[in-house]
Amino acid sequence: MKYLCDLEVGQSCIVSEILTRGSMRRRFLDIGLIENTVVKCVGQSPSGDPKAYLIRGAVIAIRSDDSGEIIVREEK
Repeated sequence: MKYLCDLEVGQSCIVSEILTRGSMRRRFLDIGLIENTVVKCVGQSPSGDPKAYLIRGAVIAIRSDDSGEIIVREEK
């Protein structure tokens, strides 16, 4: 099983499932992070956390704790 936080800069994936609940789940849904969405890791802070992801044309920074709740699969 691979999680969004496992992506390296330049890698892409497809969202399989969002495990988080509550307000963070609502935030993910609001920015379009839903099942079958293509996500690309486009950068990270100097400390490595958070990472920046390209999601539906917008670059969003997500902390590792939160991106570790998103199961992804390889982009075909």
